[in-house]
Amino acid sequence: MIVLSWVQVEPALAAVEAGEGAIPMSPDLNRTTVEVRLGEVGITFPGGERLGWEDARRIVETKNRCYRLAEGGIEEIQAFSEVTNWARSLMPTEGAPTMLVSGVPMHRISGVDPHQDTLLKVRTLKPIHGAVLDTATGLGYTAIEASRTAERVVTVEIDPAALEIARYNPWSAELFDHPRIEQVVGDVFDVVEDTADGVFSCVIHDPPMFSLAGDLYSGEFYRELHRILRQRGRLFHYVGDLDSKSGHGVVKGVVRRLQEAGFSRIQRRPEAFGVVASK
Repeated sequence: MIVLSWVQVEPALAAVEAGEGAIPMSPDLNRTTVEVRLGEVGITFPGGERLGWEDARRIVETKNRCYRLAEGGIEEIQAFSEVTNWARSLMPTEGAPTMLVSGVPMHRISGVDPHQDTLLKVRTLKPIHGAVLDTATGLGYTAIEASRTAERVVTVEIDPAALEIARYNPWSAELFDHPRIEQVVGDVFDVVEDTADGVFSCVIHDPPMFSLAGDLYSGEFYRELHRILRQRGRLFHYVGDLDSKSGHGVVKGVVRRLQEAGFSRIQRRPEAFGVVASK
């Protein structure tokens, strides 16, 4: 499967205008590189797949979209969810892509790319071991990174449309074939309620913004997270920019409710836009 964005295609347009006949190019959003041929009809990949120049220009003109190369041309990677009524699409960056949810990026993209954003979150809980709960799968970056050292990662996604987008994302491939990652499709609130006490060593809680998923910021949900953590287990809770006006207000409520739920040693982690708490 060939997946492209303006980041990969724009240099090819410049190269053909300069009279070049071949250049290195990534067929998978900067995961790997191959040599492609530049001809009159378009860009030809080593496997014989071809991207016509008209489609190439269309890709370059849409800076916030990724496309997969299909038999009849290019197809935008997007989906509409009947579960959440959210439109989802894959948005490129210079590194790993993010997912747009009703036009809002799921990851930080200013100053860091989504992969770096994920590393900053996961590193707040290092060393990660035992069983890990990832409360919101999205593109699977958190689950993939946690699986590097965890014995098992359970990742929960309420919206099948998110997983549909992830299947087309080269950076999400391990989500679907890593032996230590278990995917659950459902409401994480229900999943947590059905989980036995003390199962997880770590919880990585990266919910949608408060206005979209207020129940995942509730004291009731925090009490359930506290219950399913083992003693001395740790929680990372993404909140947003702690120093912004909106983030400052949200984090105050989050810290108070975490304390009321039984968490202790709550620490601000501004580099990861969240807080860490312990049981």
